[in-house]
Amino acid sequence: MLEGQCLCGENRLVMTGEPLARANCHCASCRDVYGGSFLSATAWQPSQLTLSASNCRDFSHPTKRLTRTYCASCGDILFGTNRLGMNVVPNQMIARSHQGVLPAHLTPEMHIFYTQRIVDVNDTLVKYSEGWNGPTLD
Repeated sequence: MLEGQCLCGENRLVMTGEPLARANCHCASCRDVYGGSFLSATAWQPSQLTLSASNCRDFSHPTKRLTRTYCASCGDILFGTNRLGMNVVPNQMIARSHQGVLPAHLTPEMHIFYTQRIVDVNDTLVKYSEGWNGPTLD
């Protein structure tokens, strides 16, 4: 079991089991929804997440099947839901609950949608041109 909470502590997220994926996503949709150059996150089945919320809001992307759930007080993103119905938890949410360090078994194992990147990342992780079941970049 893993726990995370928003910056102000009003909302708590509990994750059980192991994530479906651990990735750095470079797609334009994640940049739109999460507001960064890429999103470092874990993906979970909805049944693996429990949200104890006292003050949350949801935002739905205006043209894509993507949502994010965030704290209405501090604005911190708790998780999103992607087009496949997976709940996507930003890694900083989990790291915050572990003294600022992401547990080793949750570190990203790949980059996805790397052809859509806006910054190059120089590391040894496999870089998929699109999703994790597509071709890789050499």
